[in-house]
Amino acid sequence: MMTAGPLNLLTDIEGVAVGHATDLALGSGVTAIVFDEPAIASGSVLGGAPGGRDTALLDPSMTVQAVDAFVLSGGSAFGLDAAGGVQAGLREIGRGFQVGSVRVPIVPQAILMDLLNGGDKDWGLHSPYREMGYEAFRAAGAGPFALGTVGAGTGATTATFKGGIGSASARTSAGHSVAALMAVNAMGSATVGDGPHFWAAPYEQDGEFGGLGLPEKFTEGHSALRMKGVNLKATTIGVIVTDAALTKAQAHRLSIMAHDGLARAVLPAHLPGDGDTIFSAATGARPLGDMTAFAELCHLATLVTARAVARGIYEATALPVPNAQAAWRDKFSSPAK
Repeated sequence: MMTAGPLNLLTDIEGVAVGHATDLALGSGVTAIVFDEPAIASGSVLGGAPGGRDTALLDPSMTVQAVDAFVLSGGSAFGLDAAGGVQAGLREIGRGFQVGSVRVPIVPQAILMDLLNGGDKDWGLHSPYREMGYEAFRAAGAGPFALGTVGAGTGATTATFKGGIGSASARTSAGHSVAALMAVNAMGSATVGDGPHFWAAPYEQDGEFGGLGLPEKFTEGHSALRMKGVNLKATTIGVIVTDAALTKAQAHRLSIMAHDGLARAVLPAHLPGDGDTIFSAATGARPLGDMTAFAELCHLATLVTARAVARGIYEATALPVPNAQAAWRDKFSSPAK
């Protein structure tokens, strides 16, 4: 039986801090995931239109093993400035990979496309994302953090309802913790047909996204293609983190399993216009044990990612701009009877 952590958030992993920078008028934002100590890290990109910074170093064959932080941001390619702000904050406190006499903070980043959501993107010569990255770093802390229309999920949308930040956690039978944080901006839909039900419903814990279950009957229309549009770019980005001691190759496998969760929560996922990217990290606080323990960790990585995606939609609210995409809560404010 799957059991969520006490917060049911990424910060159920000890040594992980999360901070948001949110600009509702801009219709965009930044989320920083900061590790108390460098964490073994990897990641995988399965979407057809990704955008990222320092993602190549996450390949298991590359030299650097650990990262200081991850950054998720709106702004499409403009948003890649955000990692510089987080890097500046880490440099202030003396963090980073030692290179001779200097330290270089290792901060991989993924971005999502939110430039067409109605927010005011007329920011002048330089984008605001570097400053927002620094703000998100300064806001990062352990404990509870906001979900929905915040941080990198501020301007997120999907084919059917407003997207947003979601998170979920679980514990294995051996006592390891695993948790996901997702910024859901999918080209496809996290809900079944035109109704309130979530594709991730079979994995829901304690009514975390409404407790509606699945529809009593499935029709051909439920699985019909629903997309934002042919020429739009989208992207769901996120992180999966565990307190288990993993190798970089095992962390890479964990990220792939998390993509399985994305595919269970969004239909369709990994489209040519999506840039779906999931980072992975292991703090190493608990020895892993045998391969059975790792297999269970991988299994739960799939499930917490699916749950986090659904929570991102469930917790979102519409942007305060004209013609903003409606949120799930605008149409389905109470559980179906």
